[in-house]
Amino acid sequence: MDKTRNFVLRDVDGSEHGVFSGKQPRQAALKVANRIGGDKSKPLQILLRERGTKKIHVFEGWREQVNAPKNKPDWMPDKIWKPNVRKIGIESLD
Repeated sequence: MDKTRNFVLRDVDGSEHGVFSGKQPRQAALKVANRIGGDKSKPLQILLRERGTKKIHVFEGWREQVNAPKNKPDWMPDKIWKPNVRKIGIESLD
């Protein structure tokens, strides 16, 4: 069983705000990308520090509006936002 991990969103200047959880860093990065936006031509940099460690996971993230799946529930709109992320690497705090 995987345990849920917490990741703190960091700015480029090093200030931290917002905690996103997930079993993997990518899952937390998808949540961030869905909230902060960006687009495929100009993705935003996402820096996530895993709580309790000095590792910073670096992603590029954006979201795009796509058609909802054919088997969508009645309450879901015809267009939905789909987040995308690409892992750049892992950095370490000194």
